[in-house]
Amino acid sequence: MVAVYIILGLIAAALFVTFVVRAAIAAEERRKLRIEEMRSFAHGLGLDFTEQQDPYHDEHYAHFELFRQGFDRNAYNTAWGEIVHNGRTFGINCGDFTYKTRETYTTTDSKGRTQTRTRIVTHHFSYFILELNIRNIPDLLIRREGLFDRIASAFGKDDIDFESAEFSRRYFVKCDDRKFAYDLIHPRMMEFMLQTRPGLVDMENSRICLSGGYSTWPASQFAQTLDWLQRFIDHWPAFVFKDLERADHTSSPQPDRIR
Repeated sequence: MVAVYIILGLIAAALFVTFVVRAAIAAEERRKLRIEEMRSFAHGLGLDFTEQQDPYHDEHYAHFELFRQGFDRNAYNTAWGEIVHNGRTFGINCGDFTYKTRETYTTTDSKGRTQTRTRIVTHHFSYFILELNIRNIPDLLIRREGLFDRIASAFGKDDIDFESAEFSRRYFVKCDDRKFAYDLIHPRMMEFMLQTRPGLVDMENSRICLSGGYSTWPASQFAQTLDWLQRFIDHWPAFVFKDLERADHTSSPQPDRIR
């Protein structure tokens, strides 16, 4: 009888090992396929692509808070270069990003004794940065409104409100230059955003960054994100570009960084 249990145990262990190996092989195949799909997306737009890690990405884009989290930060699966849309040239840097954090947790043994331990957790997410190539654009943050925003509003710490009550209810908007925010987020822009429902739109240092900040995207979502960004730019009034370009001629040079 003991021999039967031993045999059954060995069979179960062999099945488990086979399952783990097959799962690892399938995961590696999915990773390689995604890389090739991202490479195809990049080359289709005339962009460069590398799957290698870039440890300097967080320094070049340090103004975006999501690239300053944790430690051991690296960009990878990166596509970069320039595209032309409606006669304007835009820089692109998009791909995946990883960082690590230390998290503490508590365990309790059978005798009720507790012990606090620390573990390293690795995080991954995808992002898309569009370089506007116009200097001194006011920083602008658009994100979905949350419970804490409504609580802050009750204490007078309000974001910018707009004509559309629905838009103001759904989105938190922050910008030091209120005129720029009102010029940019006009009724058609609000309707576009309500229909397409973007998450975080962070515009800093004349760059727009889109990212959920929590997970990697399917390769197809990079093309979808670029399409959204182009449509977003198409909703900018012509006079906004003219005002920014007029001011651009008198401003100091901006650091050049696409990769």
